[in-house]
Amino acid sequence: QRYLAESGGGSVQTGGSLKLSCVSSGDIYTSYCVAWFRQVEGKEREWVGDIAPAGTVRTADSVKGRFTVSQDSALNTLYLQMDSLKPEDTGMYYCAAARFWHCPDSASSFPHWGQGTEVTVSS
Repeated sequence: QRYLAESGGGSVQTGGSLKLSCVSSGDIYTSYCVAWFRQVEGKEREWVGDIAPAGTVRTADSVKGRFTVSQDSALNTLYLQMDSLKPEDTGMYYCAAARFWHCPDSASSFPHWGQGTEVTVSS
């Protein structure tokens, strides 16, 4: 069982920035896809971005140019830098891990999840 723990959420105004962190229980970056998802109450979890074991980084079109996914494997930590935040970015943000060489987009493909960290963007 892989342990994941997110932190860094909070409340900001439109245009502000937050940096989320996700610490894993061990070195997962050489063999696991690690991803960020977000969820608004009553809606399905939405894929935000990920890093594949080979190091390929992807981000969703809805956040491209504003959000950056990165990792520090020495610290077993995944990051999500969020800039130019909008009210529609409000939600619970989760990190997830799955043992795939190519990252899937579907939340159902990820067996390991953190508890989430809440982000609120006010207008």
